[in-house]
Amino acid sequence: MSNDLRNLIDGEAELDDEDDDASFDEEAGEGRRDKPLIDDSSEEEDDDDDEEEARRIREGFIVDEDEEEEEDEDVEERRNRKRRRRAEREEEQLDEEDLDLIGEANPDWGRKAQPQQNKFKRLKRGHRDEDRGSERRGLAEIFSDDDEEMADDRAYGRQSHRQADEFDDFIEEDYPEDDEERIQRQEDMEVARPRDKGLTVDTTGLDKEALDDMEAIFGNGEDYDWALQMEEEEEEREREEQQIELKDVFEPSQLKEKLLTDEDNEIRVNDDPERFQLDRKPFQHQQTSAEGFKEEARWITNLILPHKRLSSDLHGPLTKAVCQVLEFFVIDAYEVPFVFQQRRDYLIHAKKSRNLDRDDPDAPAFNIDAEKLLNQDDLWRILELDIKFRSLVEKRTVLEKSYNSLKEKLNIQDDIIESMTRAAETTEELQDLQDYFNFRYSAEIKQAAAMAAQEEGHQTEQLKRPGTKTALFERIRKSKAYEFVQALGISPDQLARNALQDGRRVSSDDNPQDPISLADSLVDNFFYTAEQVTNAARQMYAEELFVSPRMRKFFRKNYYGTGIVNCRRTEKGLRKIDESHPYYEIKYLVNYSIMDFVDRPEVFLKMMKAEEEGLVEIRVELSNERSFRKNLYQDFVSDNFSSLADAWNGEREKVLDMAIHRLHKVIEKGVKESIRTACQERLLQACREEYSKRLDQAPIKPKGMVLGTVPRVLVLTNGMGDPGRDPIYWACMDEHGKVNEYGTFNNLARDENQREEFASLCVRKEFDMVGICGFSADTQRLIKDVEGLISDKGLMGPPYPDPKTDESRVDLLDVVVVNDEVARLYKDSPRGVTDHPTLNPLTRYCIALARYMQNPLKEYAALGKDVISLSIHPYQQYLPQDKLLKQLETAMVDMVNLIGVEINEAMKDPYTANLLPYIAGLGPRKAQLLIKGINANGGVVNARDELVGDFSRHKIPVLGPRVWNNAASFLYIEYDSTHPDSDPLDNTRIHPEDYDLARKVAADALGLDEEDVKAETDLNGPAAIVRKLFNDDVQEKVNELILEEYAEQLEREYSQRKRATLEAIRAELQVPFEELRKNFVTLTGDQIFTMFTGETRESLCEGMIVPVNVRVVKDDFAIVKLDCGIEGRIEAHETSHRHSVKDVLSVGQTVQAKLIDVNRKDMTCKLTMREEEMRRPYRKNYDHGRDQWDYRLEDADREELREKDRVTGRTQRVIKHPLFKPFNSTQAEEYLGGQPPGEVVIRPSSKGNDHLTITWKVADGVHQHIDVLELQKDNEFSVGKVLKVGSKYTYTDLDELIVDHVKAMAKKVDELMQHEKFQKGSRADLEKWLTTYIDANPTRSTYAFCIDKKHPGYFHLCFKASKNSKVNGWVVRVVPHAYELMKNAYPDMRALTNGFKLRYQSEMLKMQQGGGGGGGQRR
Repeated sequence: MSNDLRNLIDGEAELDDEDDDASFDEEAGEGRRDKPLIDDSSEEEDDDDDEEEARRIREGFIVDEDEEEEEDEDVEERRNRKRRRRAEREEEQLDEEDLDLIGEANPDWGRKAQPQQNKFKRLKRGHRDEDRGSERRGLAEIFSDDDEEMADDRAYGRQSHRQADEFDDFIEEDYPEDDEERIQRQEDMEVARPRDKGLTVDTTGLDKEALDDMEAIFGNGEDYDWALQMEEEEEEREREEQQIELKDVFEPSQLKEKLLTDEDNEIRVNDDPERFQLDRKPFQHQQTSAEGFKEEARWITNLILPHKRLSSDLHGPLTKAVCQVLEFFVIDAYEVPFVFQQRRDYLIHAKKSRNLDRDDPDAPAFNIDAEKLLNQDDLWRILELDIKFRSLVEKRTVLEKSYNSLKEKLNIQDDIIESMTRAAETTEELQDLQDYFNFRYSAEIKQAAAMAAQEEGHQTEQLKRPGTKTALFERIRKSKAYEFVQALGISPDQLARNALQDGRRVSSDDNPQDPISLADSLVDNFFYTAEQVTNAARQMYAEELFVSPRMRKFFRKNYYGTGIVNCRRTEKGLRKIDESHPYYEIKYLVNYSIMDFVDRPEVFLKMMKAEEEGLVEIRVELSNERSFRKNLYQDFVSDNFSSLADAWNGEREKVLDMAIHRLHKVIEKGVKESIRTACQERLLQACREEYSKRLDQAPIKPKGMVLGTVPRVLVLTNGMGDPGRDPIYWACMDEHGKVNEYGTFNNLARDENQREEFASLCVRKEFDMVGICGFSADTQRLIKDVEGLISDKGLMGPPYPDPKTDESRVDLLDVVVVNDEVARLYKDSPRGVTDHPTLNPLTRYCIALARYMQNPLKEYAALGKDVISLSIHPYQQYLPQDKLLKQLETAMVDMVNLIGVEINEAMKDPYTANLLPYIAGLGPRKAQLLIKGINANGGVVNARDELVGDFSRHKIPVLGPRVWNNAASFLYIEYDSTHPDSDPLDNTRIHPEDYDLARKVAADALGLDEEDVKAETDLNGPAAIVRKLFNDDVQEKVNELILEEYAEQLEREYSQRKRATLEAIRAELQVPFEELRKNFVTLTGDQIFTMFTGETRESLCEGMIVPVNVRVVKDDFAIVKLDCGIEGRIEAHETSHRHSVKDVLSVGQTVQAKLIDVNRKDMTCKLTMREEEMRRPYRKNYDHGRDQWDYRLEDADREELREKDRVTGRTQRVIKHPLFKPFNSTQAEEYLGGQPPGEVVIRPSSKGNDHLTITWKVADGVHQHIDVLELQKDNEFSVGKVLKVGSKYTYTDLDELIVDHVKAMAKKVDELMQHEKFQKGSRADLEKWLTTYIDANPTRSTYAFCIDKKHPGYFHLCFKASKNSKVNGWVVRVVPHAYELMKNAYPDMRALTNGFKLRYQSEMLKMQQGGGGGGGQRR
């Protein structure tokens, strides 16, 4: 790696040359430059000159010219030394870009509090302030948001003699005064400021002689300049020794998040693909031989072959292809996209056969039949298995090293280890061997360790713990009891061989003595009785059987072959898993074979999750347990028939029972984990496939446009509002991705002025497409309104040629419903707020929808790690998030490299730059390096090879050769026919290594011979031939070439397989970087229904009983609304046969009704309230196989729950209120999970019918449950006329309670969370932030708020008064219309912060007076 490339990495902090910081006012649209608060070096030098000159004038300092020249030289030399030291210090400061990166990680960090200050003032001040660390600050500055005022005041004023008032300006400092107040305050302070310390002599009126006399007596003050100069130089040296690095200022977590650690920098510099470096980090020193590649290829082929369904004659070629791919990965460091697109010939098996069709004279002599062996998914799988195999080899190497060490030192020999280690194919088998080795040679391992210690000169004392299992088995081996173990017959390994049918079966031989007699004869000093000998022998043989690698292999084989999975609910799960619970599907599941999980992997993952929550127990058992035990027993017993044989067979059976129980437990645990891993892999693959479909979308294509062309779009949304009453937000985006206009409409269905304005906008902007989306079922009305408006006004889309007549025609503007999953995340995200801080969230939502229509891939790429927040698969919550993120990343890598990235566009457009980390060879770190390097080279790339350096053009290398080789063909440069150096091949998918082939193809297509080619290239450069092909517009001539012969020649003469590459060259020369993505995906009716309502076919379907709110009541029908927003209709005959609709229903009433039909297209439904229908509860139909559901236990549990309900007298309560839901706490939290903060659910209380519970969403993942006591009730089920919350708050109805209590608190929560002092995250995160901030600002103090997730409705107020003090915290409670801090109420945030400071002041005074307080946790 060149030094130029390494210099792009900021190993140490640097300081930018510019001290000024320019900012941009978004609203005014003008740049403004803030006045620097740190003087630059020239200003300091001028100040030095001015002071020197002033001193000379005051003292009448007159010297000769020679002396003056000498003095000038001394001054100049000192000034040069200062300048050099200053420059060296500046080089040690933090780089501007590094600070910007850290700022992005935490936008609210210390720099935020100093918007008008130079970016590096805080860091420059770091060591200077440390010298003043003990200086006491006034209490007024303890939590100051801007301590620069104090610094500015000291800059021009004199030092004060009076004791500073600690309480000056304490209250209002968070809210700065206006300019007049500030100027007046500064003037007052200047007038009141006392003189400096020391004596200042007024020389006014003294003549020169008097001054000379005074100087002769007292001196001129320069006699000790040498001492002061030495002191200053010593201080400078100390400062030079202190180097500020990023890790000295910022938390490791911050550096890690922004990829600025030393390890990240090493990854940037290392010339290997970034993803390879991260994946292979544990095995970076592992070397692979040619034989190792073959072994790994065979291992991987055996794993992927069952899924390939290839004929047997292709098994050999598949193994060779896998081996070749491994060499590409490991030796050449090629990433998957490079191998798939540039080495495709090695993934294909071509068979050449003679053409038997002799009738066609133009037919080729041979036919080429190509069989695709590996696809791109297979390559990712091979890469994943390569990492697993490396882990396997690592574990195997450790075992072999340990065994060989014992073999050399103690001359041991073990056929089991030697024969099975190399044959082991899984980590489980290697772990079995390791367990066997540790058990069998425990004493020898200790002995070898002692010998090694003695060789190194260390004395070791072996601690003997006779109580341990290892010590017990060592005693048995040394005792005579081990003879009883051997008398049991065959060894455990031979028993396992018998069971596995490995070799000739060996039977056990019976000892001539019966077991009791033999045990009596083996009594010794270790075991004193025959019973002890027998028990010890049984334990020993059972343990040897338990650790036998072959026996474990036998058990594992049977578990995978005949194992069944049974699920049984626990007592906790009995009531918690009701029929609406997602785990009910597995509550009574039994007799599920392992193969059943292949098609339904989510079922087992649900089981494991439920088991972790303590709701069920999972047992993996053998379906043929009885025959299994019987066969194993037959393999162990002797073939003799006698009482002696029966006695010994009885002993063998007892031993076998002891071992089988333990083997079942250990194998069952391993099998469960293996099934979990396999199910996760299948589900991860399903998620990847689904995500790939979403990425594989070209920009939306209006009629007549070429696929990939970016259209002009208009996007509208009503959000959650009513399109007829609430504003309709809109934004339009041009074909360059720029938002050129936005605004709101009102009632496009009826307001003619608004309709005209909409039509005028469409005519003026000439949109190609209109997109609509929203958060509610009312959006369907907006769609119909807009479609009707376009039709009524005759608003036309772009013209396009009629495919039949080839004449130009126009149609009405198309209206599409846009997938808004990315836009929902964007509208309130920090990224969205940063992009458009002044816009309404719904306008930002429209902008994100427009971007999605123009390029879905860029929108998904911009999500980064937030992509796992998308709902990609209904069961993705059961997957590990890191594994899911990695799988989704591989899908993004595939698609980004398929379409490529125009590198110069990425330099100008941040949204395009988001694609760079997914380019082959790159990653987030190397993408940062690439952008930084290109900027250092001038910000523009003219040719692909510039990226590896072009010293003739003064271009430093920004990528290493291996990384560049991966990335080159996927980073393209727009061809400019007017630019003489522009190469058309840089605008294709053709790799630079194949440019000569492409030029040869172009020359042949143009019919140029070698002399013509040489003349053309000599005149116009190497790119001249291809440029001529493009400029003459004759690319179609390449179709006339027969490339097969050329491919055979390359393979024959140069051993290069280029058949597929030549075909790719042909395609690229015709249409460079052709759009290969599929058409923009239009949403299905079910998808639109789910997007608008949040309901799926599983969550809302016919037969379900749901709460509905009555909106309209007529004589023969009623109109109701469901919670999801869709409208329903209840006919008269569906209510009651004896009463009319009006007798049963009233407007505003909330009732239960059963769905009988759901129209997902129109978002309407039909319901019934007939008693006979309501009595039949909804039962979800689960697709279980025969005998796979425990109906008996299910019925017994139902009866048990009914009996408990009868005993406790519980009944289902229904309240006539639109916010009432028959939920428990868990269901309420799940329901509110997808709602915005502040949303409310009224639900029954577990305390009885005289209580209600209000559950409201405080923040994401935080819900508060408020107990409401009902008084003055008309009957048991009616709502009380007086509602009490605690002992303090009383309301007359539910609406008043919701508005004046819950909504009032929600407003206060929102006010606090929007405050500049609020920090996201936990209290631990906040404490880290405070510590980091104070470490970077040692003389400051600060405070901040964060939410208390364990106590909903409470917030932590944490503060750190100084660098050496600990972080203290007080608790703020949110109450209706106020905040409570230490039992005092404050109406708003300003009052709360001021109250906190006054309270802190009071606590500090108490501490100073010996009173205590001031810190700790207070509630």
